[in-house]
Amino acid sequence: MEKIKLEIAGLSYSQTQSGAYALVLSESKGKRRLPIIIGGFEAQAIAIELEKMTPSRPLTHDLFKNFAEEFKITIVEVIIYNLVEGIFFAKLICDQNGKEIEIDSRTSDAIALAVRFECNIYTYEFVLSSAGIILDDEEIEDGDESEEDINIEEVTNTISNSPVERMTLRELNKQLKEAIENEDYEAASSIRDEINRRKEN
Repeated sequence: MEKIKLEIAGLSYSQTQSGAYALVLSESKGKRRLPIIIGGFEAQAIAIELEKMTPSRPLTHDLFKNFAEEFKITIVEVIIYNLVEGIFFAKLICDQNGKEIEIDSRTSDAIALAVRFECNIYTYEFVLSSAGIILDDEEIEDGDESEEDINIEEVTNTISNSPVERMTLRELNKQLKEAIENEDYEAASSIRDEINRRKEN
């Protein structure tokens, strides 16, 4: 089955799911776009690497890369190989001393690792046919060049300090704990109020 190369076109807030992000992949030799809904943590991991930012401590995907390199494992490519009931399936094609290994992965994690290993991302025609969106020439000319910079910068600047209304209850509780530990009581108060508001509804 022939593989189709994809490139990261942008990241933006999901219009359909609170606290989620839309990762948009583009067909490298075509007009189709493949939008994939991913979580905030994975969006942050992808955006940070694309912007070449260095976190104070390794993120989970950085740790995986460091671990893999220590054991001479390289990710050669990522393939989004299936789509079932709206869920994308991906796998990592790895190389260890000339031996090819396939590892099943969530698509968001696979993309976060692909940008770290600087490897290609592929899919198949039936996946693009099922979930791809075709942009006409005007849309591509008007918005394609700036889409990546605007959206990725927005994610890196706002994801860790996103408005409380965008966060899930689990994220709110985590942020509340961190705010209290950092003695940021103003933020803690705002987060606590949002948690209480949701519990009352």
